[in-house]
Amino acid sequence: MKKLLLLVLVVLCSCQSDKKEKLSPRPQPNPEENLTPQPYFTDIKSNDVKLGEPVFGEWLYSHKEKGQSFKQFIKTPHVVPSKEENIIYLKPIGKFNSVQVKQIELVRQYLQVFFQLETKVLENVSNDIIPNNARRIGDVGQEQFLAGYILTDVLKEEKTHKGIALMAITEKDLYPKPEWNYVFGLASYRDKIAVSSIYRMQQEADFNLCLDRLLKICSHEIGHMFGLHHCINANCVMNGTNSMPETDRHVIRLCSLCQRKLNSGFKYDNKKRLTELEKYFRENNLAEGMQLMKKDLKSIQEIKKDN
Repeated sequence: MKKLLLLVLVVLCSCQSDKKEKLSPRPQPNPEENLTPQPYFTDIKSNDVKLGEPVFGEWLYSHKEKGQSFKQFIKTPHVVPSKEENIIYLKPIGKFNSVQVKQIELVRQYLQVFFQLETKVLENVSNDIIPNNARRIGDVGQEQFLAGYILTDVLKEEKTHKGIALMAITEKDLYPKPEWNYVFGLASYRDKIAVSSIYRMQQEADFNLCLDRLLKICSHEIGHMFGLHHCINANCVMNGTNSMPETDRHVIRLCSLCQRKLNSGFKYDNKKRLTELEKYFRENNLAEGMQLMKKDLKSIQEIKKDN
């Protein structure tokens, strides 16, 4: 049980590591502007599923979070895309097999649709960039990399053209500090960098399940970079999570409030985003995600008919 409580998803370490950091000032929406939701967000709110009472072992059982209102979100400095910075980058580290390479490309495609921002994969680099003092052998004999080293000594040195977010993906397991068994990832929101591991996603032979987990973790972590806090309003990809089973129980969809927050700075076409997400899920045989997007699309179309 003690080990279970130590096994936390990327959000645990990343959020805790960055609480004291402040983002550089950026142009933000007027705090008093657009406090009334657009019809789109009220239309899809009916598809939000309320979270149940947390039970022992779940994130909200041990983390009494207060949530983040829309007004709090727009008043808090956060990264907003601009003409100068509007590309998300992924940086693979390690020797990936053909299945993993395919999944990284699918993650790229997904993030491009999810955030409606161009997303690119940088050239793969060898595990040799990680020195011995940032490696160890884990509790079941697996090699692990120190996540913080990848952030501070690898990603901070990476120069990208018009980059707004940079996430490394490793094929090796990660650990955040000596007393922890492992972590799925780590991030610095101030520096707009993160690292996630594909290692534990591949523990089962189910390609689609592994892909679903990767999509959730990467979109969640980059969502934090854009100012989204953990969601406590509904079952949402921005929910905090303590374990892989809890991650699997969370949906891949952003709830109506989190969608509203993201859209406030990005100003993308909400229907276009939904349509592209539905197509992505359908083409990649991710049935749950496809049905969720269809429900949202149906909601906005039915409201339009009624009007």
